[in-house]
Amino acid sequence: MATISFQLNAEHIALCDLLKLTGVATSGGQGKAMVAAGQVQVDGQPESRKTAKIRAGQVVQCEDTRIEVVAS
Repeated sequence: MATISFQLNAEHIALCDLLKLTGVATSGGQGKAMVAAGQVQVDGQPESRKTAKIRAGQVVQCEDTRIEVVAS
């Protein structure tokens, strides 16, 4: 499983934007589709909200990629 460390420069980021910015999804639309299809987990729990607010300290997993969100 690949692990990506994402530096968060704000209070939070929308889940679909995080997937796009880390390259897990090629576009925001693809990110939203992945969330809708149930392919995304936040902190080990399925997440169905496309624009869920992801904050530093949270871990997002999608397919074979783990994204660790860290404060800048």
